[in-house]
Amino acid sequence: MQTALRNATSYSIKPSNLIRCHKGVLSFLHHRDYSTTHEADIVVIGSGPGGYVAAIKAAQLGFKTVCIEKDPTLGGTCLNVGCIPSKALLNNSHFYHMAHSGDLNERGVVCDNVKLDLDKLMGQKTNAVKALTGGIAQLFKKNKVNLISGHGKITGVNQVTALKPDGSSEVVNTKNILIATGSEVTPFPGIEIDEQQIVSSTGALSLKEVPKRMIVIGAGVIGLELGSVWSRLGAEVTAIEFLTSIGGIGIDGEVAKTFQKILTKQGLKFRMGTKVTGAQKTGSTIKVNVEDVKNSDKKEELECEVLLVCVGRRPYTHNLGLEEMGIERDQKGRVPVNSHFQTVIPNIYAIGDCIHGPMLAHKAEDEGIICVEGIKGGPVHIDYNCVPSVIYTHPEVGWVGRSEEDLKSEGIAYKVGKFPFMANSRAKTNNEADGFVKVLADKATDRILGTHIIGPSAGELINEAVLAQEYGASSEDVARVCHAHPTCAEALREANLASYFGKPINF
Repeated sequence: MQTALRNATSYSIKPSNLIRCHKGVLSFLHHRDYSTTHEADIVVIGSGPGGYVAAIKAAQLGFKTVCIEKDPTLGGTCLNVGCIPSKALLNNSHFYHMAHSGDLNERGVVCDNVKLDLDKLMGQKTNAVKALTGGIAQLFKKNKVNLISGHGKITGVNQVTALKPDGSSEVVNTKNILIATGSEVTPFPGIEIDEQQIVSSTGALSLKEVPKRMIVIGAGVIGLELGSVWSRLGAEVTAIEFLTSIGGIGIDGEVAKTFQKILTKQGLKFRMGTKVTGAQKTGSTIKVNVEDVKNSDKKEELECEVLLVCVGRRPYTHNLGLEEMGIERDQKGRVPVNSHFQTVIPNIYAIGDCIHGPMLAHKAEDEGIICVEGIKGGPVHIDYNCVPSVIYTHPEVGWVGRSEEDLKSEGIAYKVGKFPFMANSRAKTNNEADGFVKVLADKATDRILGTHIIGPSAGELINEAVLAQEYGASSEDVARVCHAHPTCAEALREANLASYFGKPINF
């Protein structure tokens, strides 16, 4: 009996579900978890932003849903070691910088003897992550999503096996399979990451102390955000970028130039058109070898205490059973899908970072919802041109649609409407007047083709532009909509006024 009770506890079975047979043999009743085989309408592999949202939506649509997650916590890279913890550090490091740099003093808020408590800073980040990942678990319970821990591997056209660390497994027979395994850090050839001195974005979120010098390989979104955090906290940060502009793919050229000037003024250093050829640890110092992209004879050795490798991410598709199923990957390791997110096997779908398109959490979320709606029989449509991008530095950068460079290369005639935040009353009173709003509209039809913002709350403001573009609005449409005064959003209206009428009102 004691053995049976121990087994009942380990499998979450109530003692009331046990009966004693007349010969002393115990039988289990109402025990659905004891078996290693489950039945489902859909299995979602991965609980990141795309996976957990897809699982919840599927359950809400009436599907018997199983989500398989290999990590001990839910939420994927975004919630655990990506979007969420980085934003906590960005927000709080900005507060520290305002107090420490004297910015608050200039506003009449006198701060003396300002000190950094890095442990508390990291603690607030950790608490935010715990609350949000725990929230997903509660949402799964609320929506009756069956969560199975383990590495999900497709072992049949209608079967997924959750491989456990202890060697055991659970099998789920299912009508549909959705791959939402996300991405992982792209390694840098020849440089081994130890997450102590040579770190990826994961290690950079949990450094034990502020380094005197930090070198960041890559001036894309992640490199700029994390470089900004440690620069604000006191590190001397140098970003090494292979390209000639910062901000990564899609950012407008004019915005990128302004962005670099602002960050340079804040203290970040940039080495553009430069590539890293190697790095070696010498005690507490790291020696980083760099050379000019155009002239390999121009070589240099830089030193730092922490080296942050931010050269992008790659799809996580390891040991998913793709090869066994005959599902090939493209040259970038992505899973090819059609417009309904179907792979070459019609009932096996894929979304998020492991398919084509930008590696963005909100893109994955939308794909997850649309995909399962399509499985239910609904329409499947997403306009990738209306997926916004945001860099959460200070000031923020946000954009949606085409850049000027895109329009020029495509031969599309366009017009430009711009408005600087220095002429916006709210930005001016907040002493956050760096940057501008830039609207690109079709020269013939006035339809908005792209919006680019660098300035205060750009990540919030860009969503109005996304809504306008999603519904095919013209710059006149936005220009004629009443905006509250005083708000930074008025700068967006003024840029649309400039696009349609040729001139804004307040500049």
